[in-house]
Amino acid sequence: MPGKLSKAAREALDAVTGKRARIVIEHILKHGSITTDDLKEKYGYDHPPRAIKDVSDQGIPLVKAMVRKDDGKRMAEYRFGDLKNSTAGRIGGRANFAKAFKEALVAEYGFRCCLCNAALEPRYLQIDHRIPYAVAGDGVTATLDVKDYMLVCGSCNRAKSWSCEHCPNGLVGKDPKVCAACYWANPLKYTHVATQDIRRLDLVWTGEEVPDYDAAKAKAGPEDQAMPRFVKDAVRRALRGPTPDLPDLRG
Repeated sequence: MPGKLSKAAREALDAVTGKRARIVIEHILKHGSITTDDLKEKYGYDHPPRAIKDVSDQGIPLVKAMVRKDDGKRMAEYRFGDLKNSTAGRIGGRANFAKAFKEALVAEYGFRCCLCNAALEPRYLQIDHRIPYAVAGDGVTATLDVKDYMLVCGSCNRAKSWSCEHCPNGLVGKDPKVCAACYWANPLKYTHVATQDIRRLDLVWTGEEVPDYDAAKAKAGPEDQAMPRFVKDAVRRALRGPTPDLPDLRG
């Protein structure tokens, strides 16, 4: 059980209203901690980290530990961190986006994921902050600006979330300028990926493009990394011409 809460800590916790976040908070208040098994078995969440992230996104510090279940297997357990470090300005949660705002994003970016460029129906496109919410919240402007957001598919959103959650700037620095120069914020003009000297290209073949992918896959081979190597080799040849160390796969 948590110790006696200060008035400021109680106010910070009470200000969180999201359903999943409230479940996590109330459970920790009652039992002292919550585990991934609690979230799965008691509350039916198939992806417990999402519920945990809902809490941390709203400025409530959590501490993670790995504990063993009765059968010896390990699971994650979460407790409150130092609630004096609750982040003012995040409390209360993310903004709820109106339908009109998503329509404005579609008008700005089209019916495509801003990361992999896959053409999708609007219902499959998710609104995402260019600069992570954990770093900059919903921004400082009084009104939402489409330039601060992007439309992404579910797959790219999960990849971005994982990368941002493990990024040194997201964990410690929290400098919005660093995020703004990242691939995940601006895939058309960036200098790093999560502070690493990396260049990234996410590609999706759809519709009439699928036979091209299948033909390339057949030439590339069955290995896990065959297609990435094949595409990189094709780029090298386009830039430099055939080289002795790269077999010619054309024809």
